[in-house]
Amino acid sequence: MYKDNFTYKHLPNKELQPEYLLELPQFQHPEMLNCVERLLDSHIENGNGDAVCLRTFEATWTYNDLYEKANQIAHVLVDDLGLVSGNRVLLRSANNPMMVACWFAIIKAGGIVVATMPLLRTKELTTIIDCAKISIALCDSDLAEEMNLVESDYLKHKSFYRNSDLEDKMASKPTSFTNYNSKSDDVALIGFTSGTTGIPKMTAHFHSDILNICEAFPNYSLQPTPKDIFIGSPPLAFTFGLGGLVLFPMYYGASSFLLEKPSPDLLLKAIQDYKITICLTAPTAWRVLTSKLNEYNVSSLRKCVSAGETLPLVVWEDWYNATGLKIIDGIGATELLHIFISSNEENMKPGATGLPITGYEAKIVDDKGKELLRNTPGKLAVKGITGCKYLNREEKQKEYVQKGWNITGDIFKQDDDGYFWFVARGDDMIISSGYNIAAIEVESVLLTHEDILECAVVGLPDENRGMLVCANIVLKDKSKAADELKLEIQNWFKETAAPYKYPRIINFLESLPKTETGKIQRFKLKENE
Repeated sequence: MYKDNFTYKHLPNKELQPEYLLELPQFQHPEMLNCVERLLDSHIENGNGDAVCLRTFEATWTYNDLYEKANQIAHVLVDDLGLVSGNRVLLRSANNPMMVACWFAIIKAGGIVVATMPLLRTKELTTIIDCAKISIALCDSDLAEEMNLVESDYLKHKSFYRNSDLEDKMASKPTSFTNYNSKSDDVALIGFTSGTTGIPKMTAHFHSDILNICEAFPNYSLQPTPKDIFIGSPPLAFTFGLGGLVLFPMYYGASSFLLEKPSPDLLLKAIQDYKITICLTAPTAWRVLTSKLNEYNVSSLRKCVSAGETLPLVVWEDWYNATGLKIIDGIGATELLHIFISSNEENMKPGATGLPITGYEAKIVDDKGKELLRNTPGKLAVKGITGCKYLNREEKQKEYVQKGWNITGDIFKQDDDGYFWFVARGDDMIISSGYNIAAIEVESVLLTHEDILECAVVGLPDENRGMLVCANIVLKDKSKAADELKLEIQNWFKETAAPYKYPRIINFLESLPKTETGKIQRFKLKENE
């Protein structure tokens, strides 16, 4: 048992946790398990230490390089920073090899990783530190300014890397380390859900959870081999990025190309120059990448993955027509760690999110948990090899986990073939004059207009209709923004789709507000109105 028992004390009681589906042999583990041994140490033991593990435009690390640096950092954590098992350690960094080394070092030493998005500010960092009672922070010196402003009674040590004190401490440390002998159901990481105002929700994930997701989505959709090179835009602090850029490649002995600032041009340049084979990014990014394909050679790609938001059919079709590659859509959640509904090239139905992947079950339910008939929109309920475990938030746990199922907050429908189709986020349904209008439906139509590059649809309060459909649009040619074009788009929409869904308000914007993971921040659009 961890010496610091914070997570034990705050995990939800067993009766509040979801039902788990762990019958298959690949999801069964011994009682004592440190996930690092399978993800990193085993490659050294099997004689593959010289294989490339991490790449950037400036550097190449082998598995042995990562192993030795992680071991040295683990010594620093224990010997110099006073880490005891169960301590939470904050990680603040863009995607780079040293962040990965720190991630592994924390778990090797028996700590619990709390990785944070690079754009978070002092107030948000302080909230996270106070919530999780974090005593140690490891931070990229490029992001030191906000970190140095943090003041918390819990935070005892800050250490910085990139030509700073962490490397100085590492220099004298051994390159071997005896991993902490953790249990399979010890917490290895805490993920904070989107938004850090008030009391944010902390989701806990075990060592076994981390290995289980490596057996699920990659085998189902990607079929990775050691020759694969992964790349993507999501931050490693986002579990989509952690899985796709660290856990999955390393579980299968492959490699990952890390970008600190993943602009579309840098993403495409890396794919071209380094013959990347698997790319993961958000729907908005896939649309921009498609528009730039004539400038780069992406013929090395064999798998493309989209998550974070639902993938509009027009984006899928445009990419497929340009490359012949089928983008794999998927839905996951921080609460369940990674993707649980998706598809592969054999069973894909364009426009649908897909089917429950190996290890998961899903259904559509009403407000009372009763399963609905096919083709009826309702709440998405999921259970499987991972599940929601909020720390110290019993009221939120009861909302998310009902009768053993995880209720994700998404509105889906299931067709006659069993495929799940996204309808809306629970809070993105627009009810106007008695009509239920899903924002994603309106967006999918608008994205087929020849002048529209990006759009985000929200509902705005209205005295007469209850809500109005408001479309926030980024034009391909911003000089065309004019009231005449707004009217033209509205009339075109009425001819293209059901007229009651047309956007009665249109705003032309320079850009859409987005999170670091590429999700459109619709709440900001509502606030601006």
